[in-house]
Amino acid sequence: MPLRWKIAALAAATACLVALAVGVLVHVRTAADVRDRAEMEATNTVYSAMDVYRRTATLAGGAELDPAELPTALRHPADGDRRVAYDGRVEGNLGPSVWGAQRVGGPGSPVLAVRINMSPRLHDLRRLDASMAVASLVSLAAALPLAVYGAGLVARRLRRVAETAARISAGDLDARTGPALGHTRGRDEVTDIAATVDLMADSLGRRLRVERQFTADVAHELRTPVGGLLAATDLLPPGETEGLLRARVRDLRGLVEDLLEISRLDAGAEAPVRARVPLAAVVAEAVARTGLDAEVSVTEAPQAPAAETVETVETVETDPRRLERIVGNLVVNAHRHGRAPVRVTVEGRTVVVRDHGPGFPADLLLDGPRRFRTGATERGAGHGLGLTIALGQARVLGAELRLDNAPDGGAVATLRLPR
Repeated sequence: MPLRWKIAALAAATACLVALAVGVLVHVRTAADVRDRAEMEATNTVYSAMDVYRRTATLAGGAELDPAELPTALRHPADGDRRVAYDGRVEGNLGPSVWGAQRVGGPGSPVLAVRINMSPRLHDLRRLDASMAVASLVSLAAALPLAVYGAGLVARRLRRVAETAARISAGDLDARTGPALGHTRGRDEVTDIAATVDLMADSLGRRLRVERQFTADVAHELRTPVGGLLAATDLLPPGETEGLLRARVRDLRGLVEDLLEISRLDAGAEAPVRARVPLAAVVAEAVARTGLDAEVSVTEAPQAPAAETVETVETVETDPRRLERIVGNLVVNAHRHGRAPVRVTVEGRTVVVRDHGPGFPADLLLDGPRRFRTGATERGAGHGLGLTIALGQARVLGAELRLDNAPDGGAVATLRLPR
C-alpha cells in the first residue's frame, strides 16, 4: 500500500475514534441529564399532587394511589419521604419511566405515585445520536480528501528524495534533492532527509574525486621511473635474470598504463573516434592480439526490418581501437580466471565471450567489478582492472556490457553495440 493511503487511512481511523469518543461522551452526559430532569420533574409533580390531594382529596397531575405498576422499591416509602425510581419496563405505548412516590399519611396509608414517561425524551436522545453520527460522517467525508491530498504531498516529496538517492547510487553524484523538492518554507522531517542525502552526495563526490585524483597522480608519477626501468633492462646481459626482470617491468608498465586509462575514463576525457568497420574482423583481430587460444564464431543475426536497416550485419560504426580493447580484456579475463574452452561469438551487433570456469562471483554480479582485486587468494574471485576498463570503454562507445553466469557453468560477458 502506498504511503499516502497509509497516512490517509491512519487519519481516517483517528477521526473515527475521535468522533466515536465524542459521541459516546455526549450520549452519556445527555442521557444522565435527561434522567436527572425526569427525576426532578417527578419529584416536583409528586409535591404538587400531594398538596392538592391533602387540600381537596382529589388526584391531580396524573397522580395515582397504589398503582399496580409501581416499582417494588417505591411501595413502602417512609412517612413523609418523597422518593423517585427509574423503571425500564416497556408496556404498550409507554416506554421506560421515572416514578415519584410519597405516602399520603401515616403507616399503612396509601402511596401517591406519579409516572413520567421517558419515551419522548429518549426519542430526542436517539435523534441527537443520529445527528451526531451524520455530522461525523460528513466531517469524515470532508476530511478524508484533505488527508489524502496532504499525504500525497508528503509522499511525492519523499518519492523525489528517493529518486535523487537512486540517481546518486547509480553514479550521478551531481544529483541533488533541492531542485526536486523546489522551494519549501520551513523545515520538517522530509527536508531534513533531503539535506542529509545532499550532504551524503557531497561527501561521496569529494571522496571519489580524491580517489580519482590519487589514482591519476600515482599513475603519472610512476610512468617516468617505470620507463626508466624498462630502458635499464636493455643494458642487462641476456639471461634468465634479464628475461624475468624485463617481464616484471613490462607488467608494471601495463599496470601504470591501465591506471592512466582508468583515470581518463573517470575524468570523462575519453571520446570515441568512430569508423565503419567489419565487426567480426575487428573481434578476430582483438582475440589474435591477446595471443591466447579462443574460438571465434560468427552467427547470422535475424534480418532487421527495412526501415531499421541502416548498416549491414557485417559492418558497424564504432571506435575499433576501443572495441579491440574491450574484447581483448574480456578474453584475457576469461583465460586468467576461467577455464578453457573460451568461445567468442559475434551475432549482429552483439559480442559474447564465454569461458567454462567457476563463473563470476555473486558480489561482482551485484556490485560490479572492483579495482585492484586480482584473485590471488581465490581463483575466480578477483578481476583486477581489466573488467573495470572494459566497462568504462563500453560506456564511452554507448554500448552495454552485461556480466552473467551460464546456467551450465562459466562466466558470460555480453557486449551490445548501439545502432
